[in-house]
Amino acid sequence: MAMLEVNNIHTYYGNIHALKGISLKVEQGEIVSLIGANGAGKTTTLRSICGLLDLREGSVHLEGEDMAKYKAHEIVYKGVSMVPEGRGVFTRLTVAENLDMGAYSRTDKGEIQASLDRSYQLFPRLKERRNQVSGTLSGGEQQMLATARALMMRPRLLLLDEPSMGLAPVLVDDVFDTIQAINKEGTTVLLVEQNALMALSIANRGYVLQTGEIIKHDLASNLKNDEAVQKAYLGIE
Repeated sequence: MAMLEVNNIHTYYGNIHALKGISLKVEQGEIVSLIGANGAGKTTTLRSICGLLDLREGSVHLEGEDMAKYKAHEIVYKGVSMVPEGRGVFTRLTVAENLDMGAYSRTDKGEIQASLDRSYQLFPRLKERRNQVSGTLSGGEQQMLATARALMMRPRLLLLDEPSMGLAPVLVDDVFDTIQAINKEGTTVLLVEQNALMALSIANRGYVLQTGEIIKHDLASNLKNDEAVQKAYLGIE
């Protein structure tokens, strides 16, 4: 049984038909990458999966359970965390307070400290700045914080929306190394990323999205070598 199964979903913004029958699967333990140009519907797909947008048609199943009956915050309780595009940290709260917010729905209070320690192990910079107001962090540090905050929920499925956006090249490698480390510890990852080459380099499989439709899916290694994908998304002529 797949960790995530998206079946023929249609999502609208008013009268604009944004997603036109998206179907995809993410197996437990995988990193799956969703690539495409700006406006292709990548963020809309993630927002539809986690309940922030209503589906006009289709379904989203998490380990076989239909998510239609749950609201967005209830889907979080089911083990789905999202790191949004633009990071979305609470800029007036400290780093430590942001991480506390990440665990707001957990009932295993005795284990929250262990999760916090793990976050600081993954992101030592955050430990150094734990008492700093997050709005004063650099873009890279805010990305670390947004990811660590999502991990404080101990998600089974982590949705990442453009984690490398706006980061210096030296930090991009760190971000992707961290994604791989998170995955190796057992968290399944669905990654939306415009840096298609990097995304496919760490993914098991990939889907190519164009104007609200999946136009291709395959093993990530095959997509990297696909001539059409190379020309359209990897900058290879």
